[in-house]
Amino acid sequence: MAGPPVIIWEHEVESLLCYRQLIPRLEDALGKFSRRDSAEVIQPVRLTVPLQKHSGFMGLMPTYMENDGVLCTKFVCFYKREDGSTLPAVQATVVLLDPEYGNVKAVMDGEVITGMRTAAVSAISAKLLMRPGAEVLAILGTGKQALSHYNVFTEMFSFKEVRVWSRTKQRAESFCQSVSGPVKACASVEEAVTGADAIVTVTRSTEPVLFGQWVKPGAHVAAVGACRPDWRELDDVLMKEAVVYVDSREGAMTESGDIILSGAEVFAELGDVINGIKPAHREKTTVFKSLGMGVEDAVSAQLVFDQWKAKASQS
Repeated sequence: MAGPPVIIWEHEVESLLCYRQLIPRLEDALGKFSRRDSAEVIQPVRLTVPLQKHSGFMGLMPTYMENDGVLCTKFVCFYKREDGSTLPAVQATVVLLDPEYGNVKAVMDGEVITGMRTAAVSAISAKLLMRPGAEVLAILGTGKQALSHYNVFTEMFSFKEVRVWSRTKQRAESFCQSVSGPVKACASVEEAVTGADAIVTVTRSTEPVLFGQWVKPGAHVAAVGACRPDWRELDDVLMKEAVVYVDSREGAMTESGDIILSGAEVFAELGDVINGIKPAHREKTTVFKSLGMGVEDAVSAQLVFDQWKAKASQS
C-alpha cells in the first residue's frame, strides 16, 4: 500500500531546483511535446474556471508522459490586480501522481516551479532566436517573474547592460536593489527598450505596453504576461512585423490575446525549432509568446522529486 504523499514546501523546492539541470530537461520536453506523440506527452489545453468575484481564474494543467512514467497536474490561480495591490497575482500548487496506482506521490509548492520553468523556457527561446552577441536586455515588470527572468538571463548570457521598467519608480528602484548585478531603472517603456537586443515582458497589463515602433529590427521579445484571450502586452505592429514563436499552437490560439486580437500568424513552436522542423530566424525580429504548459511543470516537478529522494536517502 502506498504511503502518504510527500509535502515539499517552497524553500525546499528552491533548494532542489537549479537552471543548469532544469534547462536541458525543458528543451527535451518542448521537443517531445511538438512531436505530438501520445506515448511521449498527453497535454490538453489548460482548463480555466473563472473566479469572477475575485477578478481571477483557476487553471488546471494536467500532463501524462507515458514513456517517462510521469503523471502530474498543476492548480494555478491568477488574478487581475490593481496597481499597488499587496495580494499575489499568481498562486500555484503542483501534484505528482503514480500513473500505475493513481496515488499522489508528492504535493509541492508551485511558485518556484512556475517562476523558474517559465523563465527557463524564455531563456531557451533567446538561446534559439536571439542574435549572437546581444548586449542589452530590457525587462518590463518587476514582480517574481521579472526576478526569475533576470536570474536566468544573466546566468546564461553576457549582457553589457540590463534595464528595467515598472509603472512606479519605487518598484523599479526596489528591483534594482534586490538583484546582485547592475541594473538601470528606466522612467518609460520606450527608454527601456530602445536599442535593446532582448526584451522580456512580464507585466500585469491587459493593454499593450510594448509598441513595435520602439523595438529595433532583429530584437528578440519574450512575452510572458497577458495570459487571457482579451489581455495584451504587445501592439499589432510588433505582432505582425515579427516572426512569432509559441510554446503551444493550441494554447496560443485559445489563450493569447496578443495573438488572437492582432491576427498574427504563428510561425512555429519552440519544439519545432528544437526538433529541426522549423528554422530559427535570428536575423529577424522575433516574438516568443509564452503561455506555460503542463509538460514544463511535469518535468520540473519530477526533477524536484528525484532530487528530494536523493537527498532523503543520504540523511
